[in-house]
Amino acid sequence: MSYTLGKEEKLKSKKLIEQLFAEGNHVKSFPLRLIYLPIHHGAEFPIKTGFSVPKRNVKLAVNRNRIKRLMREVYRINKHFFTKNLNEQYIFMFIYMAKEEINYVDLEASLKKVISKFDTKIKEDETSNLKGI
Repeated sequence: MSYTLGKEEKLKSKKLIEQLFAEGNHVKSFPLRLIYLPIHHGAEFPIKTGFSVPKRNVKLAVNRNRIKRLMREVYRINKHFFTKNLNEQYIFMFIYMAKEEINYVDLEASLKKVISKFDTKIKEDETSNLKGI
């Protein structure tokens, strides 16, 4: 697996972002919140992702940009954990909820917790869909 975060893996479509916030589910592990939606987006890679740091929580643009860079790096290194159990395509949005900057190690630990919560929620959804049929 390639440890890159290429153009086709980034969530850029305004329509998809609006649909994600309108219909998506979420999992949290402070300071990260993952909003996800299973949707066919036509890209080769199964996940398109975006990163957000609200201006309300982090006032200075320099700090927001640094946090987004850290989030992208942590995701880039650990994205293979997301893709190993996926059967369909997803769009993701990671939102940073803390008011202060966090270090890399704590952010990585938080992302791994989000990954495990996401996996369990996906499995629950799949089993509930199978029982509903």
